[in-house]
Amino acid sequence: MTTFPSSLPNDLLQKLDDFARQYGVSKNKIIKKALSIYLDQLNRAKYAKSFQTAGLDKETMAIAEEGMEAYLSKLD
Repeated sequence: MTTFPSSLPNDLLQKLDDFARQYGVSKNKIIKKALSIYLDQLNRAKYAKSFQTAGLDKETMAIAEEGMEAYLSKLD
C-alpha cells in the first residue's frame, strides 16, 4: 500500500477525529471509505451523463428504437 502526504482544513480534520472516536473506527478507514464512495458517485454521474448525451444523438436514438422494435416483436 502506498502512502501519500495530504492536508485537510482544521474543521474537517476535527470532524473526522470526532467521528473516528465516536464510532471506534480509524481515520484512515473513514477516509478510504469516503473516497471510494465519492469516486463511485463520480463514475455514476459520468455514466448518467453519457446516457443523456446519447439521448440527444439522433443516430443513437434510431438504433435504440430499431432494437426495441425487434425486441417487442419477439415478445409477441
